[in-house]
Amino acid sequence: MIDPVVDLASVREATERLLNAAVSLDNAAVAEPSRLPGWSRGHVLAHLARNADALVNVLEGRPMYASAETREAHIERDAPRPLAVQLDDVRESGERFQAAATADADWSRIVELRNGVKDTAARIPFRRLIEVELHHVDLGVGYELEDLPAAFVERETAFLAERFDGHKDVPLTTVVADGGGTWTTGGGAAGGPVTVRGTAAEVLGWLAGRRDGTALEVGGGPLPVLPPL
Repeated sequence: MIDPVVDLASVREATERLLNAAVSLDNAAVAEPSRLPGWSRGHVLAHLARNADALVNVLEGRPMYASAETREAHIERDAPRPLAVQLDDVRESGERFQAAATADADWSRIVELRNGVKDTAARIPFRRLIEVELHHVDLGVGYELEDLPAAFVERETAFLAERFDGHKDVPLTTVVADGGGTWTTGGGAAGGPVTVRGTAAEVLGWLAGRRDGTALEVGGGPLPVLPPL
């Protein structure tokens, strides 16, 4: 069951974890590569801040971004900033998101995200939590997929399995997290059924494009190639 109020509290806690970890960096480290190809740590921090503001737009009924080009330009603009400016921006934009999320109690209303994707307002806090938790890992500051809260890992794995369900490029796939849940995804491509099994962190890493899947056990065919998120 989705509880946006609980998710908002989780977003606040996750943001504080990220900020407390990132304060150990310096300006030179912010300019170094993150774990995301082509992005520095500054790009990751800038994206987190601009994503918070974009979700404010969503919650208040405006387009999430003016355009894809504007989104990229703002990240590039903000990426080179000093660490202190980056962290202040992540903190302040996060507070703006919290304020916008609690301003309207109608969690059942439908909102629109990028590329015409629609969802209920109740799911927006969890979408923000995904951004904060996974990009904390992307910063490469000692926070790993294995450190993510277990409840978050299970929900995000289910979220991603749902996202790829019926995808035209993914064969029917059963995903099994050792000691955790089982999900079915794909089904729109030839081949399969394929079974993918591994630790909860490895399964999530593969689904989220953070790990290559070499640590997973695969049966029934090759490891499916997932489309980019």
